[in-house]
Amino acid sequence: MVEFIVALIISALAVLVSAYIIPGVSVNSFLTALLVAVVLGVLNALVRPVLTALTLPINILTLGLFSFVITAVIVWIAAAVVPGFAVDGFLSAMLFGILTALIVAVVDYIV
Repeated sequence: MVEFIVALIISALAVLVSAYIIPGVSVNSFLTALLVAVVLGVLNALVRPVLTALTLPINILTLGLFSFVITAVIVWIAAAVVPGFAVDGFLSAMLFGILTALIVAVVDYIV
């Protein structure tokens, strides 16, 4: 349980840092960032596998680069669901998803 809470806090901090760095992404508060982290986790667990399976031929043709589009779609869905979290465009959503995943991966590796 403690590991889950630590992972959630790390994800929320990654959301805040990514929103600060990437123009076009805004997060109102730390509580909003926590909610975004939870929603992104749920979407990545439930929706991403379905989208990946449906777009498998395109993903194979693009050598996996279509996964970035799936990442942007997941972030857009999260922005539509979470009040206080806004993403202005496709590029901002894609960069936000990539940067957030990189920050979480680096911090998890260190911790």
